[in-house]
Amino acid sequence: MKTNYTRLKAACYAVNITMAAIGNLPPLLFLTFHRDYGISYSLLGLLVLINFSTQLTVDLIFSFFSHKFNIPLTVRLTPVIAIAGLIVFALFPYFLPDLAYAGLVIGTVIFSAACGLAEVLISPVIAAIPAENPEHEMSKLHSIYAWGVVLVVGIASVFLLCTNGAHWYWLTLGFTLIPLTAALLFCGIKIPEMQTPERVDGVLKLIRRKELWLCVLAIFLGGAAECTMAQWASGYLEQSLGIPKIWGDLGGVAMFAVMLGLGRSLYAKFGKNIGKVLFFGSVGATLCYLIAALSPLPLLGLVACALTGFCVSMLWPGSLIVGEHRFPDGGVFIFAIMAAGGDMGASVGPQLLGVVTDAVEASSRGIALAQSLGISPEQLGMKAGMLIGMLFPLLGILVNFIIWRGKKKEAAVSATTDQKEPTDN
Repeated sequence: MKTNYTRLKAACYAVNITMAAIGNLPPLLFLTFHRDYGISYSLLGLLVLINFSTQLTVDLIFSFFSHKFNIPLTVRLTPVIAIAGLIVFALFPYFLPDLAYAGLVIGTVIFSAACGLAEVLISPVIAAIPAENPEHEMSKLHSIYAWGVVLVVGIASVFLLCTNGAHWYWLTLGFTLIPLTAALLFCGIKIPEMQTPERVDGVLKLIRRKELWLCVLAIFLGGAAECTMAQWASGYLEQSLGIPKIWGDLGGVAMFAVMLGLGRSLYAKFGKNIGKVLFFGSVGATLCYLIAALSPLPLLGLVACALTGFCVSMLWPGSLIVGEHRFPDGGVFIFAIMAAGGDMGASVGPQLLGVVTDAVEASSRGIALAQSLGISPEQLGMKAGMLIGMLFPLLGILVNFIIWRGKKKEAAVSATTDQKEPTDN
């Protein structure tokens, strides 16, 4: 079996675009599901929680038991599992409309498991491919995801606008072509060997290292900063700043994804000094959250939401780069535990913003303050929630400064060692 790195990379990129479809298509269909099947919004929102919970479960399983799996086979099966999930998600409600929600749950669990596997396995596959600059390759992989979001949202929005959601299942089935392409590309090529701790006690040794938890905390905060704005930008721009939904979606959500992809693409082409990038990315994201929350000018708030995408673009993949560099012997385990941290942040951040928004909106003090400011309680709640969201990149400044300082010390020690070597010889 030959190793075709170009084909292997293309397969990995197709899997990442599949992840973009799985993560972003279902929420676009919620209105259709509510209208056609009478499913409540609370139950539809539960699908998002099921998605993240399933991914997190897969991440944790691989964190401790990756040595029990046939890694190359699991990589090849990942797009196949995604295809199965999308098919169930599309056809179960069509053929059994009375059990539509059950079908959506089953489909969500299946394709979310594929997403969890992709998070754990695709990054280490790319890391295992020989490259002049592995950091650039990792950033390129994650930029593909961001551009995939733009592609998925664009295609889905046009389709739903033209059909009024009447044939949503054809849209879902159409997206199975992406994982099908990945599955075909994986056929007949060799998957590089990836290191995994040989036993659970090997995992426990790594877990005891403080540097590991610093990296996990960094990706937790990065995931929260990214996904909070990604999921709440549209509603915030519409409800708090009074921007029409169509412009909020295009100027805020779509531009957020474009800026996310642009930041990762630029690092893939020109980037270096990831510690510095993580630090200043956190600073920029903090300022963007602050401006978005406090700005009285809708246009400025719109720009701040979009620019947040650029600032947070490297917080997730950059943390993976740092983790892989600090623990080169950790292999799949490092990517699994980091993915778990990122998924937890992606789940906690948006949920916390929602809780704060509801609490402020319902409180008597919040209502009184909103009246004194001349805005609605809902607008005040959204602004308060956005300020809470700012805490994630704000804490990220401290964590990533420690990482940056550690990398500078490491570089200084390495340079000193290199200078001494000729004398010792």
